Amino acid sequence: MITRIAALQDLRIAGLPGVRTIRKVVLLLTMTLLPGLAAGDSVPTWLDAYRAPAARLIEEATRDGFAWNRLAVLTDTIGARLSGSPQLDRAIAWAVAEMKRDGLENVHTEKVAVPKWVRGAESAELIEPARHSIAMLGLGGSVATPRDGVEGRVFVVHGFEELDAHASQLRGRIVLLNVAFTSYGDTVRYRRRGASRAARHGAVAVLIRSIGPDGLRLPHTGALDYEAGAPRIPAAAISSEDADGIDRMATRGEQVVVRLKMEGHFESDVESANVVGEILGRERPDEIVVVGGHLDSWDVGAGASDDGGGCIVSWEALRIMKKLNLRPRRTVRVVLWTNEENGGRGGLAYRDQHRAELARHVAMIESDNGVFRPAGFGFSGSDAARQTLTAIASLLSALPASSIVAGGDGADITPSVQDAHIPALSLEVDASMYFNIHHTQADTVDKIDPAEMAKCAAAMTVMAYVIAELPQRLGS
Repeated sequence: MITRIAALQDLRIAGLPGVRTIRKVVLLLTMTLLPGLAAGDSVPTWLDAYRAPAARLIEEATRDGFAWNRLAVLTDTIGARLSGSPQLDRAIAWAVAEMKRDGLENVHTEKVAVPKWVRGAESAELIEPARHSIAMLGLGGSVATPRDGVEGRVFVVHGFEELDAHASQLRGRIVLLNVAFTSYGDTVRYRRRGASRAARHGAVAVLIRSIGPDGLRLPHTGALDYEAGAPRIPAAAISSEDADGIDRMATRGEQVVVRLKMEGHFESDVESANVVGEILGRERPDEIVVVGGHLDSWDVGAGASDDGGGCIVSWEALRIMKKLNLRPRRTVRVVLWTNEENGGRGGLAYRDQHRAELARHVAMIESDNGVFRPAGFGFSGSDAARQTLTAIASLLSALPASSIVAGGDGADITPSVQDAHIPALSLEVDASMYFNIHHTQADTVDKIDPAEMAKCAAAMTVMAYVIAELPQRLGS
């Protein structure tokens, strides 16, 4: 049992939609246990030195709606930011200017050649047995249909085994893969591989039930992967409601005919950039803690949760340290990566351009799960590092965000992490709503609670600061 003396201070978050009061809890422990530590684990005495700065960082991060308002500016005035688009170029220039205005150091861009896929006009229409439009989005990277579209009878399957079992019946057909969403990890393979699997059996196009929870007739886009040696056919996501409607008609024995028109195509690679800013370490500036998210998004919605919010809460770590004049021992570097959504070239370029210093990266922290209510961090690394992080995370118990769980991955940090065996963390949040809006027109800033986003910023800031301030490297 843990006995605590808690000093409770009301902290008003003013100027936010739905003005609210949150309680800032400063824990004064009378015994040697903290949330997040297992029974029998003692609180390391070194943690005491970080309580006061952690409290200051949390208070500053949560005192107003700065993070949410900055995200609103990005998403309202620039919007969706697909790789190769003018909007992404504008977002990069905006981020550089704002980081300089925040007083960050060594603010610069690092060039990355990225693919340029253009969606163009697109539509899907039910022709038989009734005529009406279908809510659809072409999958990222899909080829186009002929100018007049592709029209065909629809063959419905509910997984790859059923697809292969009916291979002889698929030539010339439009295949609908109507697989109910269970989790992203379980069902994203149908979006990724469905086109090539259907094409190998002679299908002329493929429709994928959107990879997300049912509701509101929202199609979800996302990248597909064409397999080498398989014909490239047009591929689109359709809403769960449309998928189930087609399925019901087919089950009743009705002939279902769909016409699909898509103009998606690749143009030549174009120049983009990762955005970098730093707070230089006061004692060991050559040792680096990286925080970041990806600045690009899909070309629908406004890229607020995926991943504008992740960029802003990572960036907040440095802005808040700078504002409070808390300069840690090591350098803290924010990176806003480009081209995570349809190529991953930003993360690969960072690894290649910084290979000589990867061994001096103490930790890399990515936020790309949304900025809803924070729970803690995923982590991959040594047991010694995990014990240290568990203690650090206890400083976040008032948010509450003190959990350290297995994970710690992220598409942008993975190339560097794997190359140099760098301890890796990912901000973990309540993701119950994330996939409702993931890769849809509904990914806009109004879906994000300003107070929850502020807490995400607080968690990122404290974790980055303490790791960078430790007298020894994480895990040593």
